[in-house]
Amino acid sequence: MQVVIDGITYVSHEEPAWRGEEHYMAMVDLAQFDLPGMREQIWLREIDKAGEYEVCCIPFYAYGMALGDVVSKGESDTVGPSIRKSGRRALRVLFTAPRPLADSRLSLRRALDSVGLMSEWNGDRQVAIDVPDMSVMQPVVDAIQSEIQAKTAFWEWSDSKHYDPS
Repeated sequence: MQVVIDGITYVSHEEPAWRGEEHYMAMVDLAQFDLPGMREQIWLREIDKAGEYEVCCIPFYAYGMALGDVVSKGESDTVGPSIRKSGRRALRVLFTAPRPLADSRLSLRRALDSVGLMSEWNGDRQVAIDVPDMSVMQPVVDAIQSEIQAKTAFWEWSDSKHYDPS
């Protein structure tokens, strides 16, 4: 979900992949990823009292982090530097509007279910997919391949850029 407050667009995760009883939320300023005026709210779970937090959502816009990564929390409830990677990746797909007759969103949902991958949707055109194991990705790629070729959907890996909170 996205909401604009005082000219800043805040992106939140309505259904984080690992929703639990006690979570913290911290912001990522997306200006470093060429998205000025945008912030993404990341769900975190404290894993120890030494200030380590586990990422519990699949980032829609923030680069350099994935579900299960361990990060620190910075000042003013921001996501701090990465402490260690989980080994997971996040694949993000954006479907353009208007939608073509051969809309692959339903096929993608079925493919994700068939291989047991978690995903989070931001509206009905953007999805972030948790990829713990690349070996199961072929049905997912097959589901969206025709739209990728037709340029009615675009994909990227969240680890294609580094996250630097400074």
